[in-house]
Formats: sequence, structure tokens, C-alpha cells
Amino acid sequence: MTIDDGIAGSPWTVTEVEAVVAVYFQMLRMQELGQKPNKAEHNRRLQELLPARNRQSIEYKHRNISAVLNLYGAQGLTGYKPLPNFQRLLVEIVGRALEQDHALDAAAIRSVETPAETPVVDDFRDFVVEAPKPKHSAREPRAEWVRRAPIKRDYLEREARNRSLGLAGELLVMEFEARRLHEMGAKSLANRIEHVSVTKGDGTGYDILSFDGDGRERFIEVKTTAYVAETPFFVTPNEIGFSDEQQDKFHLYRLFGFRRKPQMFALPGPLAASCELDPVSYRATPLGS
Repeated sequence: MTIDDGIAGSPWTVTEVEAVVAVYFQMLRMQELGQKPNKAEHNRRLQELLPARNRQSIEYKHRNISAVLNLYGAQGLTGYKPLPNFQRLLVEIVGRALEQDHALDAAAIRSVETPAETPVVDDFRDFVVEAPKPKHSAREPRAEWVRRAPIKRDYLEREARNRSLGLAGELLVMEFEARRLHEMGAKSLANRIEHVSVTKGDGTGYDILSFDGDGRERFIEVKTTAYVAETPFFVTPNEIGFSDEQQDKFHLYRLFGFRRKPQMFALPGPLAASCELDPVSYRATPLGS
């Protein structure tokens, strides 16, 4: 039995996949419209509709859908981390659903382009987490199925261009860095933190100048998403080159879940060492440790 085959060991049929994708897309539309879908109830109803599939099998399939959507350039449903080992059939049905679901298209565009405010974080103790360890590669054969498909969506790229969201993330990182240095007893260094993307523009290869406790410079590039930690992000050739040149001082801070409960993981050093880079778009997926 594979993850994709379900609990009974039989391949998913067209009818079964279409049913699961339809429910997933319904929940995704709700998410993008600001509503909270009842995942457990949707799963229960799918079990009634698909008696050959149990709760766990349906959960796995939802996670497969998240993986396919990320490869298409679309956001996944919060709570279903991307999982590989999906059928070509799933790629085709998800792609068709993306092309035909105009309500989701409109809601997703509004969602990723909505302005953001910097949230107030009282306690940063659980703010920093470990980098995710994706279980799939952007270069594996299944990713090629998506890459060759005619339908594409640029929701994640649109979110990356959301200047309001990006600025809000940078301001939160400025606060985090100041508090980190204060707690280390380096208040004078905290006062020297510079918002470089504002003072010098976007061409420097990083957004924020901060410091380590010993006074060494820390060059921070901030990438912010409203979605899960595994959501791919975009980097520029300039950022990649700068991370190579300043690999001992460069840090990429990835903020995620920003509109609900912002958290962050850090990728120090050259981006090519910590991410799998798509050479066409420079979409980056953390490799994990």
C-alpha cells in the first residue's frame, strides 16, 4: 500500500478524486473568504460518500492536493501540510478545478493582495520554530507533471508582490530583533538596527541590518506569507548572489501564518545550501536539516 492508494490498497478512481477535490476546493474558498471550514465534518461526509476510504485516507489525499496546488503556484488549505506520492490523475483533476473555479480565483486574488498591518506580539517565546522538512522535491517526476500542465496560477507570486504584507513582516522582524538584542544585553546594538529596504531601497540583497551579540553584522532578508510554513517563496538572483557573498552574515527569515498567528523560521547562509531553487522562477523550498 502507498500513501496515494488509500487504506484498502486500491488506486483512487476518477469519481473518488473528483469528490475529494471538490470538497477541498469548497473549504479553500471558505478559507480565502475569511471563513473557517469544519474539516472534521467535511471528512465525515466524504467517508459516507466514499465508503472505501476512511478518515486517514481522506486526510492523506487532502495533503496530496496541497502539494499539487503549491506546485501549480496556488496556496493550500491551512492544516493540510503538502504530502508527495500523488497520482497523475490528481494533477489533472486539480488543474481542471483550478481552471474552472472562478469563485476561488476571485477570492484567492483578493486574499493574497489584501493589505496587512503589523501584528502586536506580546511574547516571542514560541515565535521562532525549526525550518520545515519537505518530503518532496521540486525536481522529482511528479513535479514535472505539474510543470508541463497548461494551467498555472500565480497566487503565491502575487502574495510575494504584496508590498503591504512584506512591509508588515519586515516591521515585525525589526521588533523581534530589537527585543532579541535587548534580552542579550546589547541595547546599543538594538538602537543601530536599520530598515535597509526603506533607507536604501530593494537592491541591496537584504531588508534589515541587525547584529549578533558580539557586534557582527547580520544581513536579514524577510519573506512573509499568510499561509503555512511549507509554502514556497520567491527569491531574486540578487538575493541569491548576496547570500553567497555574505554567507557568514546572511539570514533569510521566513514568516508564515502571518494573518492568524505569525511565526518564523530562519535559514542562515547561502540560499543554495538551504533551499532547492527552481532556476526558472527562483521559487525556493527549504531543504530542512
